[in-house]
Amino acid sequence: MIQGTTSDAGKSTIVTGICRLLQRRGEKVVPFKPQNMANNSAVTIDGGEIGRAQAVQAQACGLEPHTDMNPVLLKPTTDMRAQVVIHGQARFTIDALPYHQYKATAMQAVLESYQRLGQQYDWMVVEGAGSPAEINLRENDIANMGFAEQVDCPVVLVADIDRGGVFAHLVGTLALLSPSEQARIKGFIINRFRGDIGLLQSGLDWLEKETGLPVLGVLPYLHRLHVEAEDALDFNVSLASSEQALRVVVPALPRISNHTDLDPLRLHPQVEVHIIAPNQAIPPADLIILPGSKSVAADLAWLRQQGWDQVISKHLRYGGKLIGICGGFQMLGQWLHDPHELESHHGSIEGLGLLEMETTLEHKKQLTRVSGNLALDNTPVDGYEIHMGISRGPALERPAVMLGNNRDGVISEDGQILGTYLHGLFENRQACNTLLRWAGLDNVETPDYRAMREAEIDRLADQMEQDIDMARLLGVV
Repeated sequence: MIQGTTSDAGKSTIVTGICRLLQRRGEKVVPFKPQNMANNSAVTIDGGEIGRAQAVQAQACGLEPHTDMNPVLLKPTTDMRAQVVIHGQARFTIDALPYHQYKATAMQAVLESYQRLGQQYDWMVVEGAGSPAEINLRENDIANMGFAEQVDCPVVLVADIDRGGVFAHLVGTLALLSPSEQARIKGFIINRFRGDIGLLQSGLDWLEKETGLPVLGVLPYLHRLHVEAEDALDFNVSLASSEQALRVVVPALPRISNHTDLDPLRLHPQVEVHIIAPNQAIPPADLIILPGSKSVAADLAWLRQQGWDQVISKHLRYGGKLIGICGGFQMLGQWLHDPHELESHHGSIEGLGLLEMETTLEHKKQLTRVSGNLALDNTPVDGYEIHMGISRGPALERPAVMLGNNRDGVISEDGQILGTYLHGLFENRQACNTLLRWAGLDNVETPDYRAMREAEIDRLADQMEQDIDMARLLGVV
């Protein structure tokens, strides 16, 4: 099990690399994360959803994502509430405090998945969540040491040296664990090191002497490594190489979901993507994208507060293009209804009024992988749907995507607005070309994003093979 001293220490990345290295050796390996908290998710082969990071780890193993890889997924709707997804299916929305009492029940789901995977695979690489040293979260813990103790799993602790204070992070985390948990830690990995390793050696020697535990490796800072994010949103501007790049702006919604939809554009050499933080000036754009949201009503209110509604109106008046994806698509309609208070207590609120449709949130979540053709020019497209809303209205008579006998989304009468429930819209190379041409980019040459994602996993594994003592790491089991 890979645990971290902090969130974003590199747990997901390290697990991905280990999975690929074992897969290369012909081992039957599977990723596992007992409990995840993330609004980036993926649809699984068995019709559920799991954290996006586990889907990437499954790819590293050469497997299709399955709900057993992440049996408990928490999708925050506010700072105090989250939707609880068990074995891929949304069960209920709950406040933070009552959930801590529910964790004993959730542990049973975790152990069921763990046992099923253990019967099928020789290796299981487990990812922890946050830090095992969160004193206030230790009771009924299912995400870190509570799980490791339950199944007798050895643990390697990862820390991010780029944050600073790496030795304090490691020694402090170890000090806050119980004696049995301390004994479970078998070594350390230091992540994101920059510079001459010789300057770090005295610190590594001290750490090993102080703790009696080995440093299993120091992984260098891999510049522009792309492994899809579990949840963190990167505000750095993408580095388009062309002065004629298509300018795309995206609001950083407070409850943004599946923002990995933007990754193919952020890595595109002809596209400049700006993620706009709260109270930040909104620059001129060729294309505005309203991304997914786990709390559409609240995020729509935030958009209005930030002045995005006025910016969008002006953008459309001057001929700009607009794409709404999932929750962003729902915002484009006339009304959003939440009669069961699934995401908020607002009941019904007015949308942006740009499309003649209304959306009602319903208990049953749509979780499907889909493929079809873009209505713009019949280009093939594929992706997945994760949403609780059902949209209805005359606007849907002009669909954006044809899915066999079904239809998805809307293209506005003037051709400036495209709305869809389809996540992964830009991953298909042909579809991305079509959408970028529609948005105003000439001579589009879209890289193969899926091949790029695979190559980045290999790049990570190659580096880990070089800088981490894999024989010693695997020997801790």
